[in-house]
Amino acid sequence: RQVPQIPVIITGLTDSWLAQKNWKLEELFSGKYRNCRLKVGEDDEGYSIRIKLKYFLNYMMHQKDDSPMYLFDCSFDEKETESELLRDYEVPKYFSDDLFNLISEKRRPPYRWFLIGPKRSGTSAHIDPLATSAWNALVYGRKRWLLTKPGTRKRHVKGYKLRRRGEDGEAATYFSYVVPRILEEEAKKEIRDLGIREVIQEPGEVIYVPGGWYHAVLNITHTVAVTQNFCARAQFLKIWRHVRKGRKKMAVKWLEALRIYQPDLHQAAVKANDEDGWDMEAIKSKKKKKKKKRKKRSRSSSQEERVSDSRIEHKRKDLLVESGSKRPKMDVQC
Repeated sequence: RQVPQIPVIITGLTDSWLAQKNWKLEELFSGKYRNCRLKVGEDDEGYSIRIKLKYFLNYMMHQKDDSPMYLFDCSFDEKETESELLRDYEVPKYFSDDLFNLISEKRRPPYRWFLIGPKRSGTSAHIDPLATSAWNALVYGRKRWLLTKPGTRKRHVKGYKLRRRGEDGEAATYFSYVVPRILEEEAKKEIRDLGIREVIQEPGEVIYVPGGWYHAVLNITHTVAVTQNFCARAQFLKIWRHVRKGRKKMAVKWLEALRIYQPDLHQAAVKANDEDGWDMEAIKSKKKKKKKKRKKRSRSSSQEERVSDSRIEHKRKDLLVESGSKRPKMDVQC
């Protein structure tokens, strides 16, 4: 059973995974995934930047960047070859009870990522979206984690005032320069106790990060991992309040699914809505009005197209009638 609000490292969960063989660097470079195009970032307009895995691995092995690119793909399940990555691992038994499974893949936000991180790459301090919890299974390499307890102020954990001129917000900079200053400030009581926990994750280990915990990660070596966010029963109400505000359409569908499959949680959600003065019926009504507007717009658009087509046809016939026998003669030259 999952213990809420306490990060833990669990060993022995990945021993039987096919990933232990298929995700070794030499196998990824020469095996069936080598030509898969996976996401390494976004351009200035928000479009995904994808690169073939073999090229990314070649970059990883030879790069000397201060802040290397990080392969962080959440749509690997959408293509035939890439989707075989799903067969290489399984959701650990402690985290299989995911209440987001009650809604369709289309409705739920991105929640699983295949990760390949070069040495010195990583992620800056952040809280996972919608107050969800996460598990991260490391198959290859070593990761350094920093976690702070819920309620920590963003400016303190990110160390905004402790950055010096020319220092960026990348993970390598954060761990090398900002974290030591945060610890120093904490020791001098200049800032409140952040409840900082640091841990090194070794190959084969799974780390559990409860919702609400800020966490930052630095890849000490080249790493290969998989991670998933999920909605645990123990944190349902907190997550429900985030979902109904941030993902209204998803909240409507989810509430209906809870009514059918988890009536006790449905009642808890309805009670929370009443206590908070949150009107789900108004959201449903607004959604229906938008749907009607779209249908009306679609009908009027198709009617306009039909009228336009009819006018064009009449005009074409009029032109043919007008031209009649007055069609110009053509000179034929050989």
